[in-house]
Amino acid sequence: MTKKENLVQIIKFVLFSASAGVIQTIFFTILNEFTRWNYMPCYLIALTLSVLWNFTLNREFTFKSANNVPVAMMKVAAFYCVFTPLSTWWGSALTAAGWNEYIVLFGTMAVNLTGEFIYDRFFVFRGTMNTNKRAHKKMAQNQEEKEAKNGII
Repeated sequence: MTKKENLVQIIKFVLFSASAGVIQTIFFTILNEFTRWNYMPCYLIALTLSVLWNFTLNREFTFKSANNVPVAMMKVAAFYCVFTPLSTWWGSALTAAGWNEYIVLFGTMAVNLTGEFIYDRFFVFRGTMNTNKRAHKKMAQNQEEKEAKNGII
């Protein structure tokens, strides 16, 4: 991939992750403000919803991967088997120590964004990027434009 393509991929990932962050924030806020639950269940439910949203959009539009969805989802689940207990632990510890729930949530989301991009890019979708129909269509358009520019068509 070119530098420009890598930059576009990062920008897409950040934007889709931001939309997942909005979903996570909305559900966390609803649960945190309208239930008597502590940080952990509010966070876990909101995180699960945002992960599903983020995975779906990034697989299709950012990484343009046609790989086996259950396999890719299991790889993402493996990431969250490590990230979720750690982030739940530090989130619960920090909020119990008096930190504001939303500061903890947004800090955790920043760590998640960075870690998941690296994990997705170099493990989950490595070797399968730009293999879906959307990517093939774009490659065909680029080839046609290149040929037209060179006077082949």
